[in-house]
Amino acid sequence: MSKNPTPLDRVREFEREQAMKLSADERPLFHLTPLVGWMNDPNGFCWYKGQYHLFCQYHPFSRQWGPMHWGHAVSNDLLHWTYMPCALAPDTAADAGGCFSGSAVETPDGKLMLVYTGVQPAGTFRRETQAQCVAVGDGKDFEKSLLNPVIRHAHLPEGYSEFDFRDPKVWREDGVYRMVVGNRHEEKSGTVLLMESKDGLDWHFVTEIDACRKEYGRMWECPDYFPLSGKQVLIVSPQEMRAREEFHAGFGTVCIIGRYLKKDRQFVRESVQPVDHGLNFYAPQTVLAPDGRRIMIGWMDNWETCKEAPRRHPWYGQMSAPREVFMENGRLCQRPVKEMERLWQDTVIHEQVPVMEETSLPGVQGRLMDMTVTLLPQGSACRRFTLHVAKDAGHYIGIRCDLARGELVFDRSHGGSHRDIAHTRHVIAEVKNKKLTLRLLMDKESIELFINDGERTVTSLIPTPLSADGITFAADAPIALSVEAHHLA
Repeated sequence: MSKNPTPLDRVREFEREQAMKLSADERPLFHLTPLVGWMNDPNGFCWYKGQYHLFCQYHPFSRQWGPMHWGHAVSNDLLHWTYMPCALAPDTAADAGGCFSGSAVETPDGKLMLVYTGVQPAGTFRRETQAQCVAVGDGKDFEKSLLNPVIRHAHLPEGYSEFDFRDPKVWREDGVYRMVVGNRHEEKSGTVLLMESKDGLDWHFVTEIDACRKEYGRMWECPDYFPLSGKQVLIVSPQEMRAREEFHAGFGTVCIIGRYLKKDRQFVRESVQPVDHGLNFYAPQTVLAPDGRRIMIGWMDNWETCKEAPRRHPWYGQMSAPREVFMENGRLCQRPVKEMERLWQDTVIHEQVPVMEETSLPGVQGRLMDMTVTLLPQGSACRRFTLHVAKDAGHYIGIRCDLARGELVFDRSHGGSHRDIAHTRHVIAEVKNKKLTLRLLMDKESIELFINDGERTVTSLIPTPLSADGITFAADAPIALSVEAHHLA
């Protein structure tokens, strides 16, 4: 280290020291965790120079949220990640209170531009403020613009906040940089704004894409905005939602599907749905893969569930599995990326097995598994089917399907946690085309459930001891089911 190290130099030296002490065996198999310390939102998810780059909100010196840095990792397959040195540290007047969430885009000259929220800390007679900043580099080292913050509150029309103004998602289109960014309007509550720039430095306000108007939370964080199958998709993560329709109360994720009328600079909302129905999913970000797939990764936690959660490892926080998002019958659907198949081994298949009393199947056991259960209720009097995973004598994670009502209950209340937080979710899960499919990704301390080929998803951390690896099936009347279980390594 130099004689006069910068804050970023000190972080990188700390990372080098800690990396030698940490075992890969302690981490999930295919979910990204921070090198050390704390992780929350995915940032800067991009394809650059032949690799996926994923940055994240990061506090290296503690397993609690703290002054935000940008952690960094790269991957060739979205499953195996190599840690890179910390990309950004709060070290200028524009971001002294933290380098908050943002995104990345390749510039015409082949550089990588990071666009992030710089926080200016509170002072005497002044509240903390937020504005947008830029740093440009080679994919490893980045230089912050001397013009930061490049987007200030003064760039916005009257009524928009300088205190809740964050999380830019940037892209290039028709030779112009465009950005959506979250804000809180004094009358409309959560909003998403569209900005434009010719050079990435000189920005101007274009329009308001959409606004909450107190329907879905009070502040819209971490917007993403992209075309998909002839529609325009807006994803936001609202704070403090009220339970309504398919949405649960608290911190959630919302997908708004519509059309963007370029001539009128107007987004026309057509439908609204949850992105994920689970207990631990927030702030997702997407990237367009080289083969045209739209890939999404989210933070596998939220601001309520992370409070006082046990810190079992030298790090805290992980990302969701990478998912392909696609449109089906007007809904945004999700499935694990096809690269997941590279981890499959020791596959076990059981075809149309009759089940009633609690039953385990040969070879279907474990906590590292990609398993699809297909229920075939035709001709059966079965109304209720139960799947238990991560099971031992004292623990299990329950998935109960009420076939008559078309409802699934995900229940981790017997998983071993004594925390006073939500442990159950109720989700629509209807029999379609004479079957109901449940695909589970299990990676040690997490489960991601994809219902009916990704029509709905449920993401959850689970506290169950790793030794609890049993899987059982039961029903209130005989029912046929098929199981395809791929062990992962």
